[in-house]
Amino acid sequence: MPTPIASTLLSAAEAAGIRHGYFTRAGGVSEGIYRGLNVGLGSKDEREHVQENRRRVADWFGLPAARLATVHQVHSPDVVTVDAHYDGNRPEADAMVTATPGIALGVLAADCGPILFADPENRIIGAAHAGWKGALTGVLENTIDAMVALGARREAIIACLGPSISQASYEVGPEFVDRFLAHDAGYSKYFAPSERSGHAMFNLPALTVDRLRKAGVTAESLDLCTYPDSDRFFSYRRTTHAKEPDYGRQISAIAIAETS
Repeated sequence: MPTPIASTLLSAAEAAGIRHGYFTRAGGVSEGIYRGLNVGLGSKDEREHVQENRRRVADWFGLPAARLATVHQVHSPDVVTVDAHYDGNRPEADAMVTATPGIALGVLAADCGPILFADPENRIIGAAHAGWKGALTGVLENTIDAMVALGARREAIIACLGPSISQASYEVGPEFVDRFLAHDAGYSKYFAPSERSGHAMFNLPALTVDRLRKAGVTAESLDLCTYPDSDRFFSYRRTTHAKEPDYGRQISAIAIAETS
């Protein structure tokens, strides 16, 4: 069965009945290049394998598979509010929030950043998928704002970035750097020299955590890189470099327990 990684920060929310997990490849039924717990409905994996893997994730939370909510991720700043009327649809968005117990919010990733949020005081949660585009265009701040709209208190929100690609494995070209510096010249601190002329190494995790903290929440990172750890994590960039035809996605999820 799946054995997810926990955040020390988010574990403090367990007393409020909020459970979370950053799931690895362990405990799944997929085979070949998708070996393990591939939950990517957009992958070319056997559909029944993906559905079984998703069922196992939901079961870890003590929920039926139909109560594992995910979206069709499109690298946007868009957030969906999920309530008791959740019907399993996957709208195009990159984050979700809810105050409804008994629904697990899940985000998929394979190098991009999965961020889980909780306000233990008010029992409100969120989950966001933030690659460079989502982080730059505001998906993190929008998720926090959506939680506040549900009744969360900004200063009570805690957030953790899960396994994602680190600076040591994320080389980018000059046009990428230019895009960020045009947004904010101070973002030069997120780039380090590369061995290739004109290229740079990008620190997406640092940008993510910094923007979370600037938005007024308490945040941490698991500091786990997806790229070198093929035993535990899927990685889009590693797959591309290996010239493999496709890749799996791991899931990070959070849920509010139903009270008896």
